Order: sequence, then structure tokens, then C-alpha cells
Amino acid sequence: MRILAINPGSTSTKIAVYEDEKTLLNKDIAHSATELSRFHEVTDQYHFRRQLIIDELRREGIKLDFRAVIGRGGLTKPLEGGVYEINELMLEDTRNAIHKHACDLGCLLAHDIAKDIEGCRSFIADPGVVDELCDEARLTGTPLIRRICIWHALNQKAVARRFARERGVRYEDLNLIVCHLGGGISIAAHAHGRAIDANNALDGEGPFSPSRTGSLPVCDLIRLCYSGRFTEEGLLKYLSGESGLIAHLGTSDVRKVEQRIANGDDEARRVLDALIFHTAKAIAAEGAVLCGKIDGMILTGGMARSKYIIPRLKERIAFLAPVAVYPGEDEMGALASNALAVLKGEREAKEYK
Repeated sequence: MRILAINPGSTSTKIAVYEDEKTLLNKDIAHSATELSRFHEVTDQYHFRRQLIIDELRREGIKLDFRAVIGRGGLTKPLEGGVYEINELMLEDTRNAIHKHACDLGCLLAHDIAKDIEGCRSFIADPGVVDELCDEARLTGTPLIRRICIWHALNQKAVARRFARERGVRYEDLNLIVCHLGGGISIAAHAHGRAIDANNALDGEGPFSPSRTGSLPVCDLIRLCYSGRFTEEGLLKYLSGESGLIAHLGTSDVRKVEQRIANGDDEARRVLDALIFHTAKAIAAEGAVLCGKIDGMILTGGMARSKYIIPRLKERIAFLAPVAVYPGEDEMGALASNALAVLKGEREAKEYK
């Protein structure tokens, strides 16, 4: 069963083709800032990215003959984890989503490519708005604001299942803390197969990251809102994409920051150590959510490759439980395996409604 997986990111579009479990193609199509600057909204990039995907498949000699096309899910509304068949309501909600991110394009691209192939189905799986929070996690100090989570659900659940499989147990039988270290940092407490607490890694909750502020002192943020320095749109863009390491050091590339540290840059060291400090603190907080009953902790995402960050982070959290490291992300394989499970009848695709 041939499957096309599509994973749009902020600066690239990843595509992969699988025949059952076998990988036939795995490509990361990079997009320069100049290419993307001509599009006002993320959804305006749709036709541009679709053509790049089609051109790449043709260049690799892969025919548009798939049993399923699965895309990274968008930021529509809170959903239970699982595989969802793309329908018209999902497409409409994706186009009109309040939170804008390149991942929204995954649903649109998967459906559009699949609809022209006879017998081909289109899916998303474990989108970033997967919401399995316990009731206590939703409440804040005001009834005017409720917590939501926007996190790396697809990769977190994929590595959690891999961690369990490698130990001969089921994901549903474990208590895990998983931390995805990427452009945003998401941390979740997984209790027996459900993420009962997770942060909003896009909109400013949790530790600061390469490009995001994370949580901020509330009153200081309110003063910044009324300072006249930003429009509403400009401040939202700053908080979710132009802060963190970028604001402090002028780059979101951890490798460059590490090189500056190696060259004796004390400010680079201070900022990166602070990122590690706040990340460790947030991971430890999830230990309280699980009442200290933790079977393991998992570090994943691009920064999990860092030889500077990981040892220092482990030093701060290893007292809680054993730490496993899965560098990078397994989102393409996770997408394909979810689609394959539905095609084989091992899992049932859920209806988006």
C-alpha cells in the first residue's frame, strides 16, 4: 500500500513516500525567507507548496498512485488523539483557524492531492491541537481564560510508543514525561496513553525556546501591550516567532549559539543556560502532575542532538526518572504508520465534527 506523507513546516515542506513500512522517498524541500516573503498569510502558500510537491515526485519518478495521502494536522479546534479522515468541515475550519501555522497546509494539501487519485483516501493524525487534558489542567485563575494546549502531539506520541515498544510494554501502561525541543518547546505528562497536561508551545506557555517567549510575567506583558511599541498583530508575531534566542542573540540556530560559547561568548552561554534551566523546571513540574510515578522521561526534537544542552538538561532532571533521548523527530514515519494502520483495518479513522 503506497502512502504519501506531507509535513509542512515554517521554512520547509517535508514529503515521504512509503510502500507499507518501506521508505521509498524522504525529502525536505527548503523554502527561503525571500520565497515566503511574498505571501501575506500562511494559507496563501498553498499553491506554491503544492506545485513543489508535485514537481519533486515527478523528478523522483514517483507516479501519483497512492492508497492514502496523510498530512500533518492543522490548528483547528481541540481534538482527541488519533487518525481523522479529512472532510469538508475540517477543510473549512482549517482555512478559518484563529491560530495560523504552516502545519495548517498539511490537511489542505493531502486532501487536494488525494481527491484526484482514484480510490485514494486523505487523513491527518495527532494534530498539534490534540487535547486530552484532565479537568484540573484546563482552569486558570480567571474564568475568562481557559488553558489550551498546542504542542508536538504527533512526534511526542510517536516517540512515546517507540519507547514503550523497545521495552516490551504498551504506551497505554506507562506514565511518561516527554519534552520536544524544537523551534518551540512542548512538554507533556502522558498518563496511560493520554497527555493529561501539555503546554501551549505556540502562544506563550512553558520555557522560552529558539524563537518563542514562553511564559512571561503577566503584568509586565500587559504593560508591553500598551507601550505603543507593537500593534496587536506585531506583538503576536514577536511572541511566537521573533523572541527567545532570536531576541537575545540574533539567531535561532543552536549550533551557532554553541559555537559562540566555544569561542568564549559569555552572553551566549548565559542565555542558553537559562533556556536549559527553565526547560528543566517545566519538566520537573510535570512530575507533580503524575504524582511522582514516572516510568521514564523522553527528550526529542532537533535540539536533542545538542551535546551542550542534553547533558546539562539531564543533570537537572535525572533524579526524577531514567531519561531516554530520541534526537530529531519521527513525524514522517508516524504519519505513514497511522495511515497504514487504518488501511489495514487495525485502527479506525475518526470523523471530524
